[in-house]
Amino acid sequence: MGMSVTISAAAEDDAEHILKLQYLCYQTEAGLYGDYGIEPLTQTLADLSEEISQGHALVARLGDEVVASVRGRVDASGTARIAKLIVHPRMQRHGLGGRLLDAIEARFSGDPHIKRFQLFTGHRSESNLRLYRSRGYVPVSSEQVGPRLTLVTLEKEPVPRTYAASA
Repeated sequence: MGMSVTISAAAEDDAEHILKLQYLCYQTEAGLYGDYGIEPLTQTLADLSEEISQGHALVARLGDEVVASVRGRVDASGTARIAKLIVHPRMQRHGLGGRLLDAIEARFSGDPHIKRFQLFTGHRSESNLRLYRSRGYVPVSSEQVGPRLTLVTLEKEPVPRTYAASA
C-alpha cells in the first residue's frame, strides 16, 4: 500500500466518518442475524457525537481516510466498556482490530479505578469471538435479545503495569 495505518484519538469532526464506516461495517453483522434494525445501523450522528464525548474514541487512518474505530467508557463500577470495534472490510484480517483493541485498553490502563474490561458481540460472530479470546477475554454471560441474536459478554482483568528496574 505504501502508507501505514496510524491510530489516534478521534477528533470531533471524525464523527461523520465514523458513522459512515459503522454503517458499512455492521451490514455483515445485520445480515448474519437477519436484523437490519440493530442499533449501530440506526444510530444518529448526534447520538454518536454524544457517545464519543462521554468516553474515549480512537480512529485508525490510512492517510486521511478513517478505516477503523473503537469506543469505550468507564462506568461507576470500574468497568471499561469497549464498544463498536469496526474495521473497513478491505482492511480486515490484517491485525488492525487487535491493534485498536490493544490501543483502547492502553487508554484506560492508567486509571487505577478500572477493575475489568468488558465487551460484547453476537453469538454467531466467530471472527469477533476469536479476536477477543486471543486477547484474553472470556465469556461471562449471554443474553438472548431477539429471535436470532444472543449477545455474548466477555471480560478480562487489566494487566497490572510493571516497571523494569534499571541496573
